[in-house]
Amino acid sequence: MAHRPSSGARRPPRLVDVAEAAGVSLATASRAMTGSTGVSPQVAAHVQAVASQVGYVPNSHARALAGGQASMVGLIVHDVGDPYFGEIARGVLRETESLGYLALISQTQRDPGAELGRIRALRAHRVTKIVMAGSGYIEAATEVDIAAEVRSYTAAGGRVAVIGRHHLPVDAVLPDNAGGGVTLMRHLLDLGHRRLGVLGGPANLTTVEDRLAGLRTAFDVAGLDWRSVPVVHGDFTREGGAAATERLMRARPDLTAVVALNDPMAVGALSWLLNHGRRVPEEISVAGFDDVPVARDVYPALTTIRLPMVGMGKQALELVLKPPASRPRRRRTPHELVVRASTAPPPP
Repeated sequence: MAHRPSSGARRPPRLVDVAEAAGVSLATASRAMTGSTGVSPQVAAHVQAVASQVGYVPNSHARALAGGQASMVGLIVHDVGDPYFGEIARGVLRETESLGYLALISQTQRDPGAELGRIRALRAHRVTKIVMAGSGYIEAATEVDIAAEVRSYTAAGGRVAVIGRHHLPVDAVLPDNAGGGVTLMRHLLDLGHRRLGVLGGPANLTTVEDRLAGLRTAFDVAGLDWRSVPVVHGDFTREGGAAATERLMRARPDLTAVVALNDPMAVGALSWLLNHGRRVPEEISVAGFDDVPVARDVYPALTTIRLPMVGMGKQALELVLKPPASRPRRRRTPHELVVRASTAPPPP
């Protein structure tokens, strides 16, 4: 006679126990618990309720060994400390939680080699869906190895979506960086500014290229010479913005406006200018890009271009959860000028 385990050593409920208690087959119980097709919503709800009653907890490790981490989404960002990526991650996480997925988040510090390594690591952990948030690189050759890895991954059934302009053959959410640059420059020109400088961020990123192109387009349309606009590149951080502002103002103390290509750089510019006795916006205006949460809380509050960052994360996740299309899909986002206290007409 087989020995029955004591109550203290009782094994946890298994999926077969759920199936038996719910009066369905093991296959139906499995589909109901994983959200697969082939089970009506009513049956799925019944099986899930029974699972909760008997205390069943899905064994995600065993499921991974059996067929891949179907319930996992990989999110690769450039910098987890950058509020731009924090907002995008919030959009992704909001959706994964509502859909029953878990997200694995990693950062690359804008290093193409690190991006390649993160993709390979997620593949090794049998993650089947990846969202990559962050700019691509201007030189296509920089992304050759990444593109080859992505092709191999998608050929094996993986799904990838990117946020930003990349040289990658996958679905993409494309923020309106160039259009936002046009709008921001028009705002400053309409205020009367003609002596402007730009804090450009890393020079090898497509995001920087696109935002600069928008600024330049508006400047050219106004009949002005873009060559008169100094552009200083630096890290997309508060510290990078402060250091770039120092270099810019040492070279051009006559400027009446500074445009930073993201908000952390603009906050750094504000800090440097105020600490060096420059009144903002009475003497010099400052504008940013993205409208991260801190933009409204600094003093003076920051004029900036608002991008739907949370929505971009949501859209990217929706794309990566869809079956692949015959051609990569593109989702383009709007932008909005948010005028706050950091910009005003130049002094007489």
